[in-house]
Amino acid sequence: MNQPRLLVIFSIIAFFNIGAANATEHHSGHGGGNAGGGGRSTAGTCGKPHLGKFMPPHLATVAPEAEFSFTVFNIDKPEQISVTVKNIPVEVTSEYKDPYYLIKGKIPASLVNTAARINIKVSAKSPHCEAENGWLLKISGK
Repeated sequence: MNQPRLLVIFSIIAFFNIGAANATEHHSGHGGGNAGGGGRSTAGTCGKPHLGKFMPPHLATVAPEAEFSFTVFNIDKPEQISVTVKNIPVEVTSEYKDPYYLIKGKIPASLVNTAARINIKVSAKSPHCEAENGWLLKISGK
């Protein structure tokens, strides 16, 4: 092989490697915000709340005023949680069971022979730290 051809191939390889090095420099971690990349954590970052273990399970049939419960991970205080059932605000109780909160409430008495969504919202100072989830239940007659 002649030397000019080798020089061209070497130059092309070097050119593409420089572009790859620049790309990895700016995309490490995809953290965004004040946290930067590389997985570093600061006081301004948060873990997104995780909602789970919905009881009774999705699409279960329950009696009016039946109890429901769910767990919430990654929140500072239970006051961040608001719950509605078919758009009716519901009062809930919370119990801390390290590392999560167990939240309990009751289906409103006015809901009979209908389906209803239990909707959960977790508020926070930053929209990136908020969560919303829920599930459907069938409510029988009295």
